[in-house]
Amino acid sequence: MEPTELQYRRSGQNLRLETMVRIRWMAVIGQSIAVLFAWLVLKLDFSPFLCLVLIAGSALLNVVLRFNYPASQRLTGRASLALLGYDILQLAFLLYLTGGLQNPFAILLVVPVVISATTQSVLHTVFLGALVVASTTLLVFFYRPIPWFAGEVFELPLVYIAGMWIAIISSLTFTAIYAFRVADEARKLADALTATELVLQREQYLSTLDGLAAAAAHELGTPLATIALVSKEMTRELGKKSPLYDDAALLRSQAERCREILQTLTSLSQEGDAHIGRMRFSSIMEEVAAPHRNFGVDVAISVSPEKPEPDCIRNPGILYGLGNLVENAVDFAESRVAFQANWDHDRVWVTIEDDGPGFQIELLKRIGEPFITSRAKAGSGGGLGLGLFIAKTLLERSGAKVAFANALRDDLSGAAIRVEWPRESLELGAN
Repeated sequence: MEPTELQYRRSGQNLRLETMVRIRWMAVIGQSIAVLFAWLVLKLDFSPFLCLVLIAGSALLNVVLRFNYPASQRLTGRASLALLGYDILQLAFLLYLTGGLQNPFAILLVVPVVISATTQSVLHTVFLGALVVASTTLLVFFYRPIPWFAGEVFELPLVYIAGMWIAIISSLTFTAIYAFRVADEARKLADALTATELVLQREQYLSTLDGLAAAAAHELGTPLATIALVSKEMTRELGKKSPLYDDAALLRSQAERCREILQTLTSLSQEGDAHIGRMRFSSIMEEVAAPHRNFGVDVAISVSPEKPEPDCIRNPGILYGLGNLVENAVDFAESRVAFQANWDHDRVWVTIEDDGPGFQIELLKRIGEPFITSRAKAGSGGGLGLGLFIAKTLLERSGAKVAFANALRDDLSGAAIRVEWPRESLELGAN
C-alpha cells in the first residue's frame, strides 16, 4: 500500500526523561556555583540557606525521577508541562531571594519556554510563557534586596527594572517563536523525507519481482518436466480408446502451457533492461499519463519532433515524480492538461500545464516545501503538501531541476511546472 499524506501528520514530540534530568542537573550545578561564589568568594552580605534549600529541592526531584522511572521514559505533554513549570517557579523564587529583576540571571527564565517551544504543543508553550510573564511582573515589585557588600545598599531605579522586564518579555516572545518555527520545519522535513524513503522502498520492492519470477521458473521447471513426461507416457500406454486418454492429454497440454509461461518469465528476467528497463521518453510519458485519463480531463501528450528521441532508463523515481505532478494537474484542471516534452542534444525538458486556478501568488516561492498546500479547489479538502515535496525530491535525485509558475497561454491559464534534465543524466539513469 502506498503511504498517504495523512500518515505523516505530526502528532507532537515527547521529551525523554533523561533529557529533562540532565538539563536540571546543569541548572543545579550552575545555581550552586553562583550562590557559593557570591557568598564565599565575593563575600556578599546575605544568607545562602534558603537559596541552597531551593537548589537542593531540584536535586532531590532529579533523584526521585531517576530512581522511579527508566532513563528512556518518554514524558507526556502534561508531565513535561509540570516539570518545566516547576523549573520556572523554582528560578522565580531564587530570584525573589536575590534581588528580583536586578539579578542579571533573570534572563534564564526564558529557557524552559524555549525548551517547550521546540518540543511541546503551542498551548503548553503559551501557558509556560504566561507563567514567566506573571513571575517576571511580580518580581518587579516583590523581591528581597540583591546581595551586596556589607554596609552598602545596591538598588536600581524602577525605570531600569521596567526596562529589564521589557527585555525579558521581548526575548521570551521572539526566542520562543523562532525556536518553534525552526523545530517545526525540521520535524516536517523529517516526516516528509520518511515518506519519500517509503515510496522509494516500495518501488525498489516492485523492481525485484522479475528476479523472484526467474527463481520460481527455475524451481518449478524440473517438476513440470516430470509431469509432462509422465503424462506423455500415460497417453501412449492408454491409447485413444481409453476413457482416461482425454484426461491424460489435458494434463500434458496444461503442463506444456505452464512450461511456456515459465520460459516467458525467465526470458523477461534475462532481458532485464533491454525489455523493461529501457524506454523511449514518449513511452514514459504514456505510462505516467495512462492512470489519469478517465477522470473527465483531457491529458494531451505532445513530444518534440526533433530526433533522435531519448532512450531512458526506467527510473521509478521519475515515474512516480512525473505521475504525481500529472495527478495534481488533473485534480485541479477544469477540462484539459497539456503534457509536453522537448529535447535537444544537451537537454530534455517537460512542461505540465492545466486550465485550473493556478498557484497562489503568495505561496509560489515556497511550493515544493513539505506541508505547503499550494492550491485550493472548491469541494476539495486539500492535502498536506507532501505530494509535491516527494515528487520534487525524487525528480531532483534523478538530476532534474523543477520550477513552478503559472501558465500564461490563452488556452491554459492555470499552473505550469517545468522539469529539466541534462540529456546525458537522463539517458544514463543517474540517481
